[in-house]
Amino acid sequence: MITSDERGPRRHGPRRQPVRWRRLVLGAAGGLAGAGVIVAGLALRDGPAEPAPAASAGTPPRTVRSTAPPRPAAAPPAPRPTGSVRIAAVGDVVMGTLPDDLPPDDGASFFDPVQDLLTGDVVLGNLEGTLTTGGTSKCDDDSTHCFAFNAPPSYGRWFKKAGFTVMNLANNHIDDFGAEGRRQTFAALRAADLPFTGRAGQITLQRVHGLRVAVLGFAPDEGSADLTDLPAAKRLTARAAAMADIVVVTMHAGAEGADHTHVEPGTEYFLGEDRGDAHRFSRAVIDAGADLVVGSGPHVMRGMEFYKGRLIAYSLGNFAGYKVFGLGGILSTSGVLDVTLHADGTYASGRLHPTELVPPGTPEPGGDGIGLVAGLSQEDFGPHAARIADDGTIRRP
Repeated sequence: MITSDERGPRRHGPRRQPVRWRRLVLGAAGGLAGAGVIVAGLALRDGPAEPAPAASAGTPPRTVRSTAPPRPAAAPPAPRPTGSVRIAAVGDVVMGTLPDDLPPDDGASFFDPVQDLLTGDVVLGNLEGTLTTGGTSKCDDDSTHCFAFNAPPSYGRWFKKAGFTVMNLANNHIDDFGAEGRRQTFAALRAADLPFTGRAGQITLQRVHGLRVAVLGFAPDEGSADLTDLPAAKRLTARAAAMADIVVVTMHAGAEGADHTHVEPGTEYFLGEDRGDAHRFSRAVIDAGADLVVGSGPHVMRGMEFYKGRLIAYSLGNFAGYKVFGLGGILSTSGVLDVTLHADGTYASGRLHPTELVPPGTPEPGGDGIGLVAGLSQEDFGPHAARIADDGTIRRP
C-alpha cells in the first residue's frame, strides 16, 4: 500500500524499528514537516542522601521502611537486527511514448523476457519519462535535440507486475509534460501501489524482514533532490541513515552517449547542462551513511568501485526503451545489478546479470555487459575497482 503522502515521526537513536513504505518530506528548517517527535526520559533527583536519625540511649533500633517507589530496572538493550536484504536495480526505463510508439498488447508482456531477473526485496528502476496523457510537452515541434516521453498512466501496473517495488523520479524527464504530467505520473504510480522516490527532500522507506530500508533519488534537475548541492545531499542521507538500517541512493548523473562510458573527474556537462560530479557525490553520500549507490543517466554502462566497503555502480545503462533510445553496440548493453547487504548495511554479495536492448527497444537477457563493466572498472578505479568475474559475480578488491 502506498503511503507516499504520509508524514511520520523522525526516529532518534539506533536504526532499528520497522515501518512500511512512506514518503517523508523534510522541512526547510531541517526537521520533518508536521512530524511529531516522541521523547522518553527519566528524571533523577540529585544531591546527597540525608543520614538516618541516631537512636537515643536505651531505645532499640527501628527498621525504617522507605515509602519511595523502587527505581525501575534499566531496560535491556534492543537486540540487533539480523538477516539480509536483497536489492535488484536497473537503469533507465521507458515503455514507449504517445501517441504511436507504444509496445504490443498494451505493454502487458513488455517485461516478460527479463521478469525472472527482477526479483529481490527491493527492486529499483529509473522511470525515464512520465505516465500521462495531459500537460504540455517541453519540446517544440521542430526540435531535433529535445525528447519528451509520456506513456499511458495505465502502464503503472506493468511496472508493478514486472516486480519493481520503487521507481526513481529524480531525472531530467519527469518534467517532460510540466506540472500536469508530474501530477498524473504520481497518481498513476499510487494507483498501481508502487512507491516512488527522488523528489526534493523525499525519503522512501520499506520494511524488509524486520529491517528498514531507505531509498533516496538525486539528480541535477529542478524538483529533484539535488546532487549538485553536496552539503544538502549529505544532510538528507544522514537523516535517512538515522531512520533506517540500510540506505540505498540512486543518482541520475553524468554526460550522455557512447563516448561517455568513463567516469570523468570533476563536474560533467552535456549540451551545456551541469550533470553533476558523480564521483564526488557518491563518496559524499557514503560518508553520510549510504550503503549502496546506483547510477543511471549516461545511457551507457559505466564501471563499479568500492568505497569504504560500499559498492558504487556508476551507471547501469538503458534497461528498456521502446522506440526512444539509440540501439547498437554499447547503447544496447545493460544489466540487472543484484546485491545482498547484511543487516548493518555492509556488503554481502553481488552479481551483474547482463541484458540487452533488442529492436525496437525491449529488454532481453544476454549481451556483453559483464565484460564491458569489468574492463571499465579496472580502467577507471584501479585498486578500488570492483572485481567482476566472468559469471558476473562482484567481489570487493
